[in-house]
Amino acid sequence: METVQGKVAVVTGGASGIGRAMATRFAAEGMKVVLADIEKSALDDAVAALTASGAEAIGVPTDVADAGSVEALRDAAVAHFGTVHVLCNNAGVGTGGLSWEQSIEDWNWVLGVNLWGVIHGIRAFMPVLLEQGEGHVVNTASMAGLCSPPMMGIYNVTKHSVVTLSETMFGELAMVGTDVGVSVLCPGWVNTRIHEAGRNRPVAEDDDVDPAVATEAQAMFRDTLGGLIANGLAPADVADLVLDAVLAKRFYILTHPEWKPMITNRVDAIVNGHDPTMAFLPMD
Repeated sequence: METVQGKVAVVTGGASGIGRAMATRFAAEGMKVVLADIEKSALDDAVAALTASGAEAIGVPTDVADAGSVEALRDAAVAHFGTVHVLCNNAGVGTGGLSWEQSIEDWNWVLGVNLWGVIHGIRAFMPVLLEQGEGHVVNTASMAGLCSPPMMGIYNVTKHSVVTLSETMFGELAMVGTDVGVSVLCPGWVNTRIHEAGRNRPVAEDDDVDPAVATEAQAMFRDTLGGLIANGLAPADVADLVLDAVLAKRFYILTHPEWKPMITNRVDAIVNGHDPTMAFLPMD
């Protein structure tokens, strides 16, 4: 896209972190913004802050794990602003622990938000973008979608899936001959609240593992990663990279170039038939 001024952006997970930063950056560039989030109070605060700055913005409470909720988001955006030009499938959650000790409820929760949220987004919004022949989709994955750190199995599965889905879309969009573009965002440590995502986890009636194990897994994700995330890149810096990628129609968005050796090591192991390298995410 040559310009985004006057265009419409939809951002899921828009009430905090990277999502809110993207919405703020888009608005500063003259875009109209639709924020979607499952936390209504935080969503209301984010929209109020944007409108107070002079931006045109609305908030739509949305559960991205539910197809009907995402379709309602699309309908609300089109009803209010007439169309959509940029879609950021950004909502994300996470948990930690040994892959075989994670409960079915945890698998369903993280897959529902991180993967099905992206699937629902592209299924709901792509017809709008393709019909007008203009637009851009940004799918938020992670560096965990380009390597496989231990103790993050569910999260890794979802983020690898988002990367391959985005790469597939890139090829398909070229095949159909459209100006609609797609990018995949693969951030490293960013100062967000994803390590506190359990606050929005659906209450499970009957987890299939010992509750003490589930609690330990959540605590590991929250406490171990919390300090690293708190010292991570500012979300505003990520938003700048996203805007630049949309304007330049660039596919891969990597926020931490110093982490690239992890990607190279993984690919080298694959092509040379070696065992997987142990991908421990940098601790600073």
